[in-house]
Amino acid sequence: MVVLGAVPTPTAGRDLTKRRLVALLHRAGRRNDEKLVDQILADLHAPALTQPREVEDALGHAVTGLLGIVAAMHTAVDALEKELGEVFDTHPMAPLLRSVPGLGTVLSGRILAEIGDDAERFTTPAGLRAFAGTAPITRASGRSHYVKARKVRNKRLGDACHWWAFSILTKSPGARAHYDKRRAMGERHNAALRNLANKLLGRLWWCLKHNETWDDDRAWTTNAAPADPPLIITAA
Repeated sequence: MVVLGAVPTPTAGRDLTKRRLVALLHRAGRRNDEKLVDQILADLHAPALTQPREVEDALGHAVTGLLGIVAAMHTAVDALEKELGEVFDTHPMAPLLRSVPGLGTVLSGRILAEIGDDAERFTTPAGLRAFAGTAPITRASGRSHYVKARKVRNKRLGDACHWWAFSILTKSPGARAHYDKRRAMGERHNAALRNLANKLLGRLWWCLKHNETWDDDRAWTTNAAPADPPLIITAA
């Protein structure tokens, strides 16, 4: 966005020097990457259809205006997240949720909003998993048998759990090992994430039920136990 703001038209892009481009990338927080610099300059100087100068200048002003809107949105989002964090930290359950790997301010707030703060609302982890839609449904009729994902669920909670499962992969060795095991069993990425989210919700339910913060070592002590069957369709 920094580069586009400095050269909003093709003509301005062709006048961009390598030295100035490197400075713009540094301002944007990009590391030194000679290949990236060369690629950008090559793209800017590649033959392309052009507009009359007056039209190009007008479109350049439109680009500058749109970049201003995007920058204002980023500022608003940052301010909203800051306010969310300050309000969230006043909630009694904040320390517990803050202790969970992969749950930042936004995901913690989303999960708290959907689950609620009544520790007795879900009497079993299965109830919470079904509410979020991470628990699979098994269908059997005669000799046929298959497992599928739930369609009736709290989609907002399910989406938050999906991103929680994705985020925790780089923050918890136990979660990563579980995900890799599911992938090795033949599951696709989303199915493995759904299974991981199902496990995470069970552990979160226990923490909420006993009002204890997350202990990642204890959370994955059962990794040696047999894994749940993969979410794939099978037939006899």
